[in-house]
Amino acid sequence: MPRFTYAAIDATGATVEGVLKADTIGAARTNLLDKSLYPVRIAEKRGLMQVELTKQKVKKKELMQVTRQLAVFVKAGIPLTEALEIIGDETTDVALQRTITSMVEDLRNGGTLSGAASKHPEAFPKYYVGILGSAELTGRLDETLENLAGYLEREVETRSKVVSALSYPGVVMILALFTVATLAGYVLPKFKPLFKELNANLPPATRALLFVADLFTVLWFIPFSVLVALVAWNMWLFKTDKGRRLKDKLVLRMPVISGIIEFAILERFCRILGAMVKAGVPLPEAMRTTTESVTNSVFKERLEIAQAEMLEGGGFAKPLARTQLFPGAARQMFKVGEETGTLETQLGVASIYFDRELEARIKKFTTMFEPLMIVFVGAVVGFVAIALVQAMYGVLDNMKDQNGVNNG
Repeated sequence: MPRFTYAAIDATGATVEGVLKADTIGAARTNLLDKSLYPVRIAEKRGLMQVELTKQKVKKKELMQVTRQLAVFVKAGIPLTEALEIIGDETTDVALQRTITSMVEDLRNGGTLSGAASKHPEAFPKYYVGILGSAELTGRLDETLENLAGYLEREVETRSKVVSALSYPGVVMILALFTVATLAGYVLPKFKPLFKELNANLPPATRALLFVADLFTVLWFIPFSVLVALVAWNMWLFKTDKGRRLKDKLVLRMPVISGIIEFAILERFCRILGAMVKAGVPLPEAMRTTTESVTNSVFKERLEIAQAEMLEGGGFAKPLARTQLFPGAARQMFKVGEETGTLETQLGVASIYFDRELEARIKKFTTMFEPLMIVFVGAVVGFVAIALVQAMYGVLDNMKDQNGVNNG
């Protein structure tokens, strides 16, 4: 059971500190109130291993829900500390609960919401913190939190659409390979002694399938070595700077898929930048924070060059146009927004434009790949079936020949 350190005020007004055991922070607070102690501070007492666990990132969906709840509480006039305590008691995400507890403690010590959030990058992205800071200066915290919740909801939806579209072919291929591996590694080896005993003349398809069966039984070290090499290659791609850069380049060169990735990146870029500009964050700072949030290294490098040109007085639209990342329609939107002072509006329009283009490309991708995957799976299953049927015919022919020789 978790342990919590606390500071509370008793009936005489004296401050009492101690440690108690409880299932959640809410349960710890209830225990203190039952003892006529008013809690001022409650924090989970963590060991070294627990501290490491709290560094896991908070899911965007959880952050979206917290932001929306906080917006409602702030609009209702509930103090931030009380609002966060209520949200912390209700959430089931342990990492998020600990983050909120830490933020409440910072607020009680005179800190700001943006300052408290900035100490937890595993939960709050930099653009989120920047927008909060600007909202605190303008006094539009409730409105800004509502907008942030909407932006996060769009991000969750966009990510879900992209992941669903790109994972579908992979799942189908894995199922097809699993089917072949099961047949080759389990079913065919049972027939192999029979084929050998009868000295059957096997067709090429059956011999190929038996070779695959040998790969999973006699020559198991070959597929095992390939698997180890693939795991090592995957780790290099994701864990090293050179690997990540190569991966990002390869992704942007893949037919059809590259378009989905590009429009997903551009939609998120325009959405975050538009949100920061709308919240009153200075454009150079907004551009820097938004560029840092881009995960694809190829896009990030070009946007960093554009950012440097902006700081040197190159404006906004022209440096972005020179990156060659944005289509003509978006470049025109940026130009109009810069010239008319409606940049936040044009960024919002551009974000919607990219979102619609993304949906169209995802639809095209799924429409094209569904029949291809059906044909692929059908071909794999058909090949296995034909190989088995031809093998059985080969056995029968061999038995007929032997019977003919014996009768002769």
